[in-house]
Amino acid sequence: MDTVDVVTAFIRSHGKILLLQRSQKVGSYRGCWAGVSGYLEQETALAQALTEIREETGLLADQVDLRVEAAVLEVTDVELNRCWRVHPFLFELRDPAGVIQIDWEHEQYQWLTPDTMKTLETVPLLVDAYQRCVGGNDGV
Repeated sequence: MDTVDVVTAFIRSHGKILLLQRSQKVGSYRGCWAGVSGYLEQETALAQALTEIREETGLLADQVDLRVEAAVLEVTDVELNRCWRVHPFLFELRDPAGVIQIDWEHEQYQWLTPDTMKTLETVPLLVDAYQRCVGGNDGV
């Protein structure tokens, strides 16, 4: 089984989190909801998370504040024969008027309350990754 490191960044504003629906053009989990995510290709997971935020939302590093870098979560996907090592992050949007500009990897985005995640078709263990960031105490 392949092990692949990825980052997942949750962006929060006024108690809501940004979730993105993956497009039909991506390699896995098409149509599923996710945080900002991507393969770990840079020297640090934090640097990769900030790169993914810029690429996938148009937000720059000075528009978000890091709140939490949580413990790695391992997600086994038997169908893909892959173990994802997810590096979860929680960021706070500095200016709630910040404009989100999604890229080709996503079809749409929504600002949702954390408990809404449980009602959506998400990438595997998205709720667990978020709970690692908030200590399981944020309505999920």
